[in-house]
Amino acid sequence: MSLDAVLDVIAAACLVVGALLSLAAGVALVRFPDLLTRMHAAAKPQVLGLLLVLLGCALRLRTGVDITTLVLVGVFQLATAPVAAHMVGRAGYPHEYIRTDLLLTDELAAHLDRLAGDQKDSAHA
Repeated sequence: MSLDAVLDVIAAACLVVGALLSLAAGVALVRFPDLLTRMHAAAKPQVLGLLLVLLGCALRLRTGVDITTLVLVGVFQLATAPVAAHMVGRAGYPHEYIRTDLLLTDELAAHLDRLAGDQKDSAHA
């Protein structure tokens, strides 16, 4: 078996596993009960799924320009997905989109009054 054939098999496996992880993230967005669990489903398996798809594409394409583009897409996704998930969680917390009965620890509960006050101030501005 040649090296190209082995790389093609590995690329196919990465593409299939990445697609399944992205599908699982999409299903979880619909099925999970609150903002935090949906946010987790949108950030974790979706990013890993995308990285596996990008790896599969890189193994299949094998040209410098294509691999550079795929690396840039992966780095951009790794840089933006956690920040976006954090901001969505912080924005949704004071609006009671979170089921507090599912939380093990709630570190923002002590700051809820301050968060609510900040929102009232920004609404009047």
